[in-house]
Amino acid sequence: MSYILELENVTKKYKDFTLDKINFRLPRGMIFGMIGENGAGKSTTIHAILNLISLDDGQIRLFGEDYQKNPEEAKQKIGTVLDGMNQNSYLKCKDLDSIMKRIYRNWDSPKFFQLLEDFQIPQEKKVKDLSKGMNVKLNFAVALSYHPELLLLDEATSGLDPVMRDDVLALLQEFVMNENHSVLLSSHITSDLDKIADYIIFIHEGKVLFVKSREELEQYGILHCSQDFFESLSEEDYEAYIKDEFSYRLLVPHRFELKKHFSDLLLDKASIEDIMLFQIKGVLV
Repeated sequence: MSYILELENVTKKYKDFTLDKINFRLPRGMIFGMIGENGAGKSTTIHAILNLISLDDGQIRLFGEDYQKNPEEAKQKIGTVLDGMNQNSYLKCKDLDSIMKRIYRNWDSPKFFQLLEDFQIPQEKKVKDLSKGMNVKLNFAVALSYHPELLLLDEATSGLDPVMRDDVLALLQEFVMNENHSVLLSSHITSDLDKIADYIIFIHEGKVLFVKSREELEQYGILHCSQDFFESLSEEDYEAYIKDEFSYRLLVPHRFELKKHFSDLLLDKASIEDIMLFQIKGVLV
């Protein structure tokens, strides 16, 4: 398997927070979703990948090479849309074409103007007069117009309405149909990741709690049961539980297998958000 991005023991220490030995590998042709609560280390991880912060330890490999050896070359193949990122406020949207073609050797002007049209972004409008959602769409248009191999997206869809978010998700799926491309998408909108992510990376308090495939996550369920039934189960049957006033909720990793043995159980499919909440607020076993 070919990997477009590899993080090995990536560590960054701050006064009140440590990004602690982050390890994961992103294969080509895949969409990785990154989840975690505010302050968990998602943005710090993306900033480390983009070489916006220095590392205290660890190594990042992009496109098979140590990023530090040739960061400018790597940036030619990375498209970014970051939360709060804006283009020059006083430029007209169309003016970005003449600027970006001087920066990116693969800049594609026809593609850029087609994306402006697709996203309904007025060419003559100044960046400062765009809404937050329109700014996000403009950043996507720029990021895709120099034919990157990797998209790094940090809360990139949070300013979009549901219809536009759905369009962007479809665009990302189309992007990775080229199996040389990959996406790393950090998002609080876990329902988006439920739709498109091939893998989920869960970061909590600066550590990676798990990296799981879509197939693994599809197996998860939430079991609702009485205390007596809960006490009869083996700890191998569930990963975490939450005690309610008169019952228990259990996060089970193999709901289909459990359903075979206990067909009358109340067993719901677990979403990515459910799994995240159980990992943070539940009692882990």
